[in-house]
Amino acid sequence: MLLYLHGFRSSPRSFKARLFAEHFARIGASDQFSCPQLPASPAAAARLLVEHVASLDSQRLTLVGSSLGGYYATWLAERLGCRAVLLNPAVHPERDLAHHLGVQKVYYSEESVEIRREFLGELEALWVEPLTRLERYFLVAAKGDELLDWREMSARYHGARQWILEGSDHGLSQFREQIGEVLAFAS
Repeated sequence: MLLYLHGFRSSPRSFKARLFAEHFARIGASDQFSCPQLPASPAAAARLLVEHVASLDSQRLTLVGSSLGGYYATWLAERLGCRAVLLNPAVHPERDLAHHLGVQKVYYSEESVEIRREFLGELEALWVEPLTRLERYFLVAAKGDELLDWREMSARYHGARQWILEGSDHGLSQFREQIGEVLAFAS
């Protein structure tokens, strides 16, 4: 089972989420992929994720988290003991999202969400330190990420498998070329 956690202001209609959904549909295993719409509130997102995975076998579960979803994936992987692939993960979203308070448009949608100051404290409450069993993590980080610093990601997941991409961007626009490595780690 692969559970994809989208990033800030993103959705299950994102480029990477659609690539995963298409892959699982193509191999006749759509029931082995899930990508819920995460609420703007980190506390609400955490509750939704705990409920979502309650009936799943964590030994057969792989989380794939992109950006803010990578932060959530780290928290959930530590809680469940499952594998996690982190795609340009947010390391300190409480710091980075402080500049995005207020109403924000959701990508791939006509909707918008309100990012509230209390969400920053909710993010801090999900911080996990230290990370355990680093062999279950796979970091994919782009040096060309225009939003987050790949060096911060690499340091956070020091000791885990890492694929540091030259160039690229925050959205990993060449992800179609990288999905095979992610799926191999997940299986």
